[in-house]
Amino acid sequence: MAWTLSAAETAFRNEVRDFLSRELTPELRAAGRRCSGIFSDYAEGNGWHRILARRGWSVPHWPVEHGGTGWTPMQHYLFAAELAAADAPQRAPMGPGMVAPVIIAFGTEAQKRAWLPGIRSGEDYWCQGYSEPQSGSDLASLQCKAVRQGDHYVINGTKIWTTHAQYANRMFCLVRTTSGGKPQQGISFLCFDIPTPGITIRPIISISGDHELNQVFFDDVRVPAEGLIGEENQGWTIAKYLLQHERGGAWTPMLRARLRRLRKVADAIGDRHEADDMALRLADAECAIDALEATELQSLRAQARGEPPGIRPSMGKVLGSELRQRLTELGVEIAGHHAAVDLPLDDGLQGELPIPEEAVFSMSAYLNDRAASIYAGSNEVQRNIVAAHLLAR
Repeated sequence: MAWTLSAAETAFRNEVRDFLSRELTPELRAAGRRCSGIFSDYAEGNGWHRILARRGWSVPHWPVEHGGTGWTPMQHYLFAAELAAADAPQRAPMGPGMVAPVIIAFGTEAQKRAWLPGIRSGEDYWCQGYSEPQSGSDLASLQCKAVRQGDHYVINGTKIWTTHAQYANRMFCLVRTTSGGKPQQGISFLCFDIPTPGITIRPIISISGDHELNQVFFDDVRVPAEGLIGEENQGWTIAKYLLQHERGGAWTPMLRARLRRLRKVADAIGDRHEADDMALRLADAECAIDALEATELQSLRAQARGEPPGIRPSMGKVLGSELRQRLTELGVEIAGHHAAVDLPLDDGLQGELPIPEEAVFSMSAYLNDRAASIYAGSNEVQRNIVAAHLLAR
């Protein structure tokens, strides 16, 4: 889908393209192209973050006074589109896009000084302690406890599906500080260092063979009380604010990059009938991406007018994640028998692969993206949010 850019927007897009042509090495492009999960592994993703930090572009959405760029909504969209088109590594959002907005909105000046510079530079790497074995989409039922003892909280319990905890040196975590009353009451938002005595991190290997996820256990873990964000027992409000940022953002830049790759490999299909059928299905997917992009551009205009996001993040989450899954299904079909090869796209794969790279990527992406409709709030929950909003009007 095309849209008309102003002269200033065209100049900005060209500036981004020039930067990418100079700074995005073949190795980084390969890492971005082979990333079948939500974001790249630590070495490539954080390495790319540090390059962006040197240019002043690592945290463009932040307020200018904290290191943000002051870009317009359209500039943010163009930046995301150019990164996706260039196969830039996808960076982990836990620090820049999730906890940082919380610190900026709810943190003290001391907390901002302590944590924001390290997130901006890439020196610090954060993970998210939200889900528990019995508390996923029903996050308010969490049971990981933190008891105040003087200047510290003592944490006991466990968190699960903790992405990149094996790399993180800091965690933001929802804990229960009071029992009784509504489940949403008595939850607090804590930030603390990893490693800390009493924390055990155990890997969870996904069905694609990747190690992105972990389970984290807390056994009498003492963390400074100065890591409390906001007021004690008021963490649910902060948690909801963070989830809006997690679900927000544009899906179509990444989806268009995926579609571009599918078209390229689909051209190699030998059977004419199969090729024509796949061309129609890819065209249908492109129409769906066009429709989502139109919705996202409307959201950009609303954002520029200062309107609250409302249900737009939930709508985008449902449409974007399901389109992402749809594209991975087409990728597996195009790959054919090569997709059956069990060859995870991890750091150990260097240089040329013994079979087409896209075939290996297709199955890995398919398996990873089965969770796309679950993480960041399941799509069933998001549909309920949308329905409740529309029925209340």
